[in-house]
Amino acid sequence: MNKIILNEWKMFFRNRFIIYSTALFILSLTAVVMLGVVQNKKQKIYQSGAQKHVRKQWESLEAMNPHRAAHYGSYAFKPLNILNGMDSGINDITGNVIKLEGHVQNEIVYSEASQSLTISKFGKLKSSLLLQFMIPLFLIFLAHGSLSNEKETQRLKLLIFQGLSLTKLTFAKSLSIWLYGIALLLVTIIIQSLFGENNLDIYKRLALITFSYGIYYYIIVSLTTYFSARFKNNISALSLTLAIWVFWTVFLPKIWGNTVEKIYPLPSRQEFKTIMREERSKGIDGHNPTDKRREDLKLKTLAEYEVDSLKNLPINFDGIVMQEDEEYGNIVWDKHFGNNYNILKKQKTLYQISGFINPYASLQSLSMGLCGTDMIHHQNFLKEAENYRRYLIKTLNDKHAYGGSKTGDWRWTVDSTFFKSVNDFSYDTPAIESQIQHYVIDFMSLLIWSFIVIIVIRFKINKDIVI
Repeated sequence: MNKIILNEWKMFFRNRFIIYSTALFILSLTAVVMLGVVQNKKQKIYQSGAQKHVRKQWESLEAMNPHRAAHYGSYAFKPLNILNGMDSGINDITGNVIKLEGHVQNEIVYSEASQSLTISKFGKLKSSLLLQFMIPLFLIFLAHGSLSNEKETQRLKLLIFQGLSLTKLTFAKSLSIWLYGIALLLVTIIIQSLFGENNLDIYKRLALITFSYGIYYYIIVSLTTYFSARFKNNISALSLTLAIWVFWTVFLPKIWGNTVEKIYPLPSRQEFKTIMREERSKGIDGHNPTDKRREDLKLKTLAEYEVDSLKNLPINFDGIVMQEDEEYGNIVWDKHFGNNYNILKKQKTLYQISGFINPYASLQSLSMGLCGTDMIHHQNFLKEAENYRRYLIKTLNDKHAYGGSKTGDWRWTVDSTFFKSVNDFSYDTPAIESQIQHYVIDFMSLLIWSFIVIIVIRFKINKDIVI
């Protein structure tokens, strides 16, 4: 088998088309990865500057009432991962900045797509585009003729008469082309490793990315080689392989995606906002002194401190009301955000199942997930941003309630020293170990597909091959 693989590679290097194509792929991959790295670093500089600016503004706030500061709020920035340059996933449309303030949970804004000119939305070239589409397509064109020369020259019959195993020949042909694809993949990974700002988690993600793409390439190459052996007419073999590839990459993801959304529909943006507003209004209105729920809380607080009027309270009742309003809003948010999150999880699981009939779906899911640009990572950021918002607003409300002011004294203020003491928002992309369970189905589907093609070649090639 080693001799066959070595001979195939010698033939590769004698083929000018393959040499020129390889050089073009290497240059393209190098350029795309380098541009991605440069763009990522530039975006990180801009984001870091914006974060420092926002924090400086917060720490430089003039003396003001804590609740006024809660309305002033702060901002949370979604961190940029160096792997975002490989596969941007949903990042271009979801946005990367969210305002954090009292009484309301804002939407994330400032997506790259929203800031781009219309013409540029279609010109974003990522290395994932080359790795998922161009390289597999090129491997198909190489593999479909892997046995054609042997058939046309009658060399295949001679090899069979000499006792060469068809199974071994097919595996050797597949492996030689697969190794070519792996070499192009490794070029991307090595360049990313050399020029990117990497850490241990990034290296782990890159290793899993290499593993995922490697299995996918093997599936593509082995199926194509099998069809090349199965059909006497190589045009038929190529046509069938391309038809399957187009169905996998173009039609099935769209069909299955639409099906998933119909089975587990998400409420529309307007529906979500309307429901949130309606249920939010059922809580205490901290700014309305005639609100009955506020009156009930007042009586409860007076009884707790054993006083008969708000002016005798040792605390500021206004701060208590504001925090009670926040707590109710948090319950409403958890209910509906949690419902949406559960729907998204069901959608993802159902979409992942399509990987058992479409390995490209599994590769796509793994590529985005391992690069930290899928919905799971996005939802994780939103949760952490919301947790920080709750910490921030509670800190301000508690200062308002227990900081020494009296009920009704809205002119009471705190200076910048207090604002500086409030912790800033800090978030890092979660380690892959904590997220890997979300992609088990994807890994399983790719492995099952690889076993299937191995079994088909091992046990059917001798029966199905046409000499």
